[in-house]
Amino acid sequence: MDFNFELILTIVFLISLVFWLINKFLVKQEEGLIEFSASLAPVLGLVLVLRSFLIEPFQIPSKSMVPTLKVGDFILVSKWSYGLRLPVLRTKIFDVDSPKRGDVVVFFPPHEDRYFIKRLVGLPGDKIQVINGKLYVNNTTMTQTDTAIQAGAPRSVVMTENLNGVEHSIQKRVPPTRISQNFSAVVPQAHYFMMGDSRDNSSDSRVWGPVPEERIVGKAFARWMFWDDFLSVPSFSRAGKIQ
Repeated sequence: MDFNFELILTIVFLISLVFWLINKFLVKQEEGLIEFSASLAPVLGLVLVLRSFLIEPFQIPSKSMVPTLKVGDFILVSKWSYGLRLPVLRTKIFDVDSPKRGDVVVFFPPHEDRYFIKRLVGLPGDKIQVINGKLYVNNTTMTQTDTAIQAGAPRSVVMTENLNGVEHSIQKRVPPTRISQNFSAVVPQAHYFMMGDSRDNSSDSRVWGPVPEERIVGKAFARWMFWDDFLSVPSFSRAGKIQ
């Protein structure tokens, strides 16, 4: 999720806005480059507002959120759930709500400027532990219930995890890999701890640390299409709410 469409859209909109102002107040053209560029400003402005403040679409690029999200899933992300931010600058201008444990969140990790998507498992002040494949929050075990053995991968199991009342599916290895054997950390204030639902195949807060609040983009709330290959036909069989 490293394609910064928002930045490109903002630049193109600003250029078209300049042409709109020129066409409106300086050189009034009924046709030509200036008129055409100016005509794009209202449409681009509307798209920018919708994507920046309301809902933005994303495509899942990696397997770190399997089985909840698969490579090729197209999802919708609410940009207003946690407050409104200015496009590109990311400055919050209106507070709405705070991220909740169990949310599936799109954000910029602390170490680079490209989109990541993970599940929020730790709030500010929480003690997070992952011991032998099990997640502990504030010394309480998050219950995991066996669901299924992954076909073709006998060492991978799908389980249902209860994250303080939020039930969702996870996939993990048996025995767990090094990243899930013995981890412990306390989440700093104004930070959030993110983990992939594919617990042994995820670069997340166990690797690069908790995510600062100002780097959170929005809450993923729905899948609307699956299309993993441009030579294949898009499918809507996975459309629905993200648990």
